[in-house]
Amino acid sequence: MIRRPVAWIVAVVLFAEAFGVALLNWIMANVVDGQNMSLAGLDPDAMVMSSKVGAVVFGLYFALCALVALLVALRNRPPAGLGRILLISVAVVHGLLAAVAWALIGRPQFAFMIVMLALIVLLLMSYDYHPEPTAATGPKDTDGPGDSEAPDEPKDAPEAAESPLTPPPAPTTP
Repeated sequence: MIRRPVAWIVAVVLFAEAFGVALLNWIMANVVDGQNMSLAGLDPDAMVMSSKVGAVVFGLYFALCALVALLVALRNRPPAGLGRILLISVAVVHGLLAAVAWALIGRPQFAFMIVMLALIVLLLMSYDYHPEPTAATGPKDTDGPGDSEAPDEPKDAPEAAESPLTPPPAPTTP
C-alpha cells in the first residue's frame, strides 16, 4: 500500500524541517546579536534569547512530529492519542506556513508546503478504522422470562446495529 512510504517521506521531511527551522532561527539570532539590532525599541539581548529559545522549541516540535510519523511507518498502525493530535497540529502549521509562503516568499515554497500538508493529511486519512467483530450473542427478539430489554422500548423497533450492510436513513431538509 501507499501508507508506509508516505509515513517514511513525512518522517524524513519533518526531521529535515526540524533541523532547518532550528538552524534558521539560530542563524537569525546570531545576526541580531552581531549587529546589535533592535526592533521597535526591544532589547537586542531579549530578541537573541527568544530567537534561540524558538529555535529549540520549534526544532523539538517538528522532531517530535517526525518521530510520530516514523513510528507510524515502522509499526504500520495509525497514530492514536497525542501522536494523532501532533500530526493534525503540524498539518495546520503547514497550512499556515503555506499561506505565509504564498504571500511573502514565492510559489515554489508554497507548493512545497502544500505538498507536505497533503502528505500529512494522507498519512492521517489512509488508515481506516475497522472494529473487531464481536461474537454472536443470539437472537435479540426473544420473549421469554430471561428477556433483558427495557420495558419502555418497543419490541418491533428497527435497530441500525443489527445489519452492518444497511446504512442509516439519510437526513432530509425541508
